[in-house]
Amino acid sequence: MNVAPLPPTAPPAIEVEKLRGGYDGDVILDNVSFRVAAGEIFFVIGGSGCGKSTLLRHLVGLNHPLAGTVKFFGRPFSDATLADRHALLKTFGMLFQGGALWSSLTLRQNIALPLEHYTPLTRREIDDIVRLKLAQVGLAGFEDYYPAEISGGMRKRAGLARALALDPEIVFFDEPSAGLDPVTSRKLDELILHIRDTFGTTIVVVSHELASIFDIADRVIMLDRAEKGIIATGRPRELAAHSPDPRVKEFLRRGSKQSAEP
Repeated sequence: MNVAPLPPTAPPAIEVEKLRGGYDGDVILDNVSFRVAAGEIFFVIGGSGCGKSTLLRHLVGLNHPLAGTVKFFGRPFSDATLADRHALLKTFGMLFQGGALWSSLTLRQNIALPLEHYTPLTRREIDDIVRLKLAQVGLAGFEDYYPAEISGGMRKRAGLARALALDPEIVFFDEPSAGLDPVTSRKLDELILHIRDTFGTTIVVVSHELASIFDIADRVIMLDRAEKGIIATGRPRELAAHSPDPRVKEFLRRGSKQSAEP
């Protein structure tokens, strides 16, 4: 049964029930159910083609489920009215793989975009928030740089600053470590931890990077292409050490078995 149990101490920030997802009638995920606790760092893991990105697209509303429901803090999302969906969209942020910054805009202008579109703030208030968000991700003083003038890791952090612009309750990350060297990737993981610990933000990360999975994930669900759903859920080190499913152990122990030690 494709169900990831909710930790008993927290209400769900995200609740997915019997989700069927896919494209043009092609079912990629079927009967997927799980919950994410408020303030949890929750990873969606699995091999290529297992449906990680498909699940993420359905969670953030880029695709509508073929069946099933998605709720945020108990509020329906997948079946909500357009107005209610737009209201919910303001409560979470998204960091795309490449940062998805507008190359023709400075970092200041990129981060200001959601504030200009979704708030009645004055230009001065927006500029103050932009400086604050850049400082939170370690980019104070880079307001007037263009994306091409900074490194890949800095672009990821600038993208995160934009995702945090509206003080979201949930932030989604799509392969945040993709293209980064191990040191930069580790710094980004530390930043994710800092955001959760400082603001209580719920974090959902799609990733296959073992270092990040073992270092910062509170819980994971593992998807499988053949099963079209969840084959494991729990703490990654416990799954690596004790899962009865050889697919789970193979994925979590690849490269170095040292990472699987409790």
